Amino acid sequence: MTDVGLVALVLVGGMVVLMLIGAPISISIGLPSAVSMILVLGLENGASTSAQRMFQGVNSFALLAIPFFVLAGGIMNNGGIATRLINLAKVLVGRTPAPLAQTNVLANMLFGSVSGSAIAAAAAVGTTMAPMQAREGYDRAFTAATNVASAPSGMLIPPSNLMIVYALASGGTSVGALFLAGYVPGILWGAACMAAVWFYARGHRELRAPVRASLAEIGRVFVQALPSLTLVVVVIGGIIGGLFTPTEGSAIAVVYSLLLSFLYRAIGLRDLPRILYSAARTSSVVIFLIGVSSIMSFVMSFTRMPQLIADALFGFTDSKVVVLLIMMLILLVIGIPLDATPAILIFTPIFLPIAVSYGIHPVHFGIMMTFNLCIAVISPPSAPVLFVGAQVSEVRVEAVIVRLMPFFLTLVAVLFLVTFVPQLSLWLPGLFGLL
Repeated sequence: MTDVGLVALVLVGGMVVLMLIGAPISISIGLPSAVSMILVLGLENGASTSAQRMFQGVNSFALLAIPFFVLAGGIMNNGGIATRLINLAKVLVGRTPAPLAQTNVLANMLFGSVSGSAIAAAAAVGTTMAPMQAREGYDRAFTAATNVASAPSGMLIPPSNLMIVYALASGGTSVGALFLAGYVPGILWGAACMAAVWFYARGHRELRAPVRASLAEIGRVFVQALPSLTLVVVVIGGIIGGLFTPTEGSAIAVVYSLLLSFLYRAIGLRDLPRILYSAARTSSVVIFLIGVSSIMSFVMSFTRMPQLIADALFGFTDSKVVVLLIMMLILLVIGIPLDATPAILIFTPIFLPIAVSYGIHPVHFGIMMTFNLCIAVISPPSAPVLFVGAQVSEVRVEAVIVRLMPFFLTLVAVLFLVTFVPQLSLWLPGLFGLL
């Protein structure tokens, strides 16, 4: 067996076996990668090179943005910011059909844009919205499905940790360009969920009573939410304008959200150890994943595995459309059992060279991958956002899955649009001269 065949067998077989027996995903990636390195370079060189690649993989100033954004999201989740954004969303969509469900969608978009986490959005927004919708007669399964489907919009609307991970895995794609590129697809995600809610409301006229708010109330709620919204303007505007790097912007987000939460008197000094511990645990998992994935990326590059896969695809078809469809299908399927972060780290080194060879811009491909994996995190049976949404709405997962299908099909249609209309992703970065 050739080196590449042996490496492929060890990598794929090892990851599958370890995941099936319940090993942590970092071990499932790292152990087969280290064994593959030893098989290719020998015991001494393989072990030392594995250690070096892990260190080099995490020795990045840009990588510091992830723990800072995670910490900022944790502070926001506990700091009363979600409540103010929900109130703003309620007055903005109060005259639409099924207004509380539409509020859920918009609130997830707003909160996701400042926290960058689908699970945090589903938990924070769902905990507030589910009881409100239950009192108004909304079906609990539909309430949970709306919350689950709209929560990942925050993984597209910046700041997004997934885009930072992709920037590192792709070898230096501009984080600022990726952030800007995520706005239109993220808004399309939210619009698709709102359209699905509108179709549901057509058959449930009891949910169509508009919530009317006076101009004075709208102004008061907007003023209350303005400091939270300003965070996005300051952080993203500063990154795009070149005032500071994404890492410096993430640190500013932590300080800003902390000051805001103290101002709202939603958290105190005694809450900080718990928030810091939670953020440290989440960040350490992501950073360790990046480290072990660096070993895998080196082994694949050393054995020319991406090039061999590209040659196989070229031999199968020379159609750009068919290749993109194959990639979309693989990402949708593999993203169900695999978390989005390791999926980005595993498949970016494999798929990106193939995509570039077909003339696909790395920024567009990054948004396509992120959109695919956002759909995967709500896809049954093993979707973390799905379980969180069902839990906060106090309903069985099986019932949520049935209500989720219209949202899922609508989002897949938008995925095709984002994939095959690259200007949806590239227009804003091009406008700001970041391509």
